[in-house]
Amino acid sequence: MSAPIRVGIVGVNAQRGWAAEAHIPALRSLPSYEITALSSTRQDSADAAAAAFGVKLAFSNHHDLVTSPEVDLVVVTVKVAHHREIVDAALNAGKSVYSEWPLGLDIDEVQAMVGLAQQKKARTLVGLQSRSNPAVMYASELVAEGYVGTVLSTTLIGSAGLGGIIDQGNSYIVKKENGASLLRLVAAHSIDVLNHVLGDFSELSAVLDTRRPDMVVLETGDRIVKTAPDQVAVIGRLESGTTASLHFREGHQGGEMFLWEINGTEGTLQLRAEGGHPGMFAPTISGSQGSDRLTALTIPERFTDQTPGLELLVNTTAYSVARMYDTFAADLREGSRNAPDFAEALRTFRVIDAVENAAISGARVFLPKAI
Repeated sequence: MSAPIRVGIVGVNAQRGWAAEAHIPALRSLPSYEITALSSTRQDSADAAAAAFGVKLAFSNHHDLVTSPEVDLVVVTVKVAHHREIVDAALNAGKSVYSEWPLGLDIDEVQAMVGLAQQKKARTLVGLQSRSNPAVMYASELVAEGYVGTVLSTTLIGSAGLGGIIDQGNSYIVKKENGASLLRLVAAHSIDVLNHVLGDFSELSAVLDTRRPDMVVLETGDRIVKTAPDQVAVIGRLESGTTASLHFREGHQGGEMFLWEINGTEGTLQLRAEGGHPGMFAPTISGSQGSDRLTALTIPERFTDQTPGLELLVNTTAYSVARMYDTFAADLREGSRNAPDFAEALRTFRVIDAVENAAISGARVFLPKAI
């Protein structure tokens, strides 16, 4: 067996956060990886996290981590505003880089990071883990094999929090300028999956709105004003001619959390999940052909076979992240490119940019044909 990929994670807290919840359990489950370093903004918090997770190197800044000779892959799990600085430092240090989604604050930042990665010939990975879910992979195969015939239309509903109250750790997402809104997070993950399975948008129109602007911080009772949209509605056409309708909402009570239906000339596929997008909540898949009733489909074992140990993460938020890391390790071994990289992130970000421009202008936006 080859030596494990040595990982340094930027932005780790011992008690909470996405790194602790998803990345560390995912990496620990895979023999292809070894977590060798982590960093925080203070040495005491870095030391506490290193002790909690059994990591030997702890740094108070990302510069020391990205230049460490004991790190092969830098994982960036901080807030979006700091992604580019850390990603650029890691690429310039000659490292492979995983950045959480969204990759950057705007399309100019994303394009710059893609360009630098290409210049450095670096292997990159981006946190679009929804593609790695077995139900999504099975749906992609069924569509490709003609289960639904010619795809006529697709409808997708996604959701976020109940609204009104938000915990302090996530309060930054209510400000549009922080780049981590309902559109940039929940909607983007779902749009990426839709495009991955059915192809890219050729044109779209959109409405963005903020219906519940008054928020209360759970821990403090402070009131803050939400400036990010909590309603995202998109209607458009894919390059295949498929009509697509998407609605992402926040602050509602009850109703569907995630529902994606693909309708074709010969049948229908439907994916449902108990949370807002399939990167965090595993969907079920149902299908029907002709006049048959919609029934649950069993996902074939070829989509659930994986490195031993990953089965322990099923039904956790770390599961799809671990599957994506597993795919990336295989890519590095075999020279393949199956895991989503920075270039794939740019394709998804162009759709988000188009949605924002369409909502501002009130006009239909036409997207360049995907290469």
